[in-house]
Amino acid sequence: MASFFVTGTDTDAGKTYVSTALLQGLNQAGFSAIGAKPIAAGVDASGKNPDALALQQASLVLLDYAAINPILLQAAVAPHLAAAIEQQPLDETVLSQQLSALQQQAEWVLVEGAGGWLLPLSATRYLADWVIEQQLPVLLVVGMKLGCLNHAMLTVREIERSGLRLLGWVANGVDPTMQLLQENIADLQQRIPAPCLGVLPYQPAGASSLLQQQLAGALLNVLKLK
Repeated sequence: MASFFVTGTDTDAGKTYVSTALLQGLNQAGFSAIGAKPIAAGVDASGKNPDALALQQASLVLLDYAAINPILLQAAVAPHLAAAIEQQPLDETVLSQQLSALQQQAEWVLVEGAGGWLLPLSATRYLADWVIEQQLPVLLVVGMKLGCLNHAMLTVREIERSGLRLLGWVANGVDPTMQLLQENIADLQQRIPAPCLGVLPYQPAGASSLLQQQLAGALLNVLKLK
């Protein structure tokens, strides 16, 4: 059984896009994998969070929505601010209980964060603090756009400072008009002391089955499971 945490350089870096591709790739490789979104802010017409729904649908083990997303906030704003307005505390005990329960039900548990690495939970705590306590290795999604070099390296430095293992990173194309895309990717490959597990081009329709398999294969290789 392996558990890991997916963070991003920013909101809309493509964490869910990469996470669902990884889940589907792991499932295609013969592993049972579950995607979790412990904290989500913003709901669709069904009253559920679209990112959490995508993870639920991409998971091989079929679970109720609440098992995937135990803390759901209505407003699509910073979770700690929404929690204050909605009077729903961001209880880290809930996160720990969810992780423990999911680890009993699948070989892989992918825990997707909300926003970036230093997502506030309270006046003194960040989601990163919980990830550190759980000792989860981290996968970083870099949303490839102007400014991503700074965002990526700040995040990498914070992950390194935490003492957690950075499994690798994924270059995710979020801006189809980005200039010098390949040069930016090459620059990050030189700077980030962890492997680039894959490059996902801008694809509104979603990642292809081949890309899903390649991404999962790269992760398995890093973990010496392939």
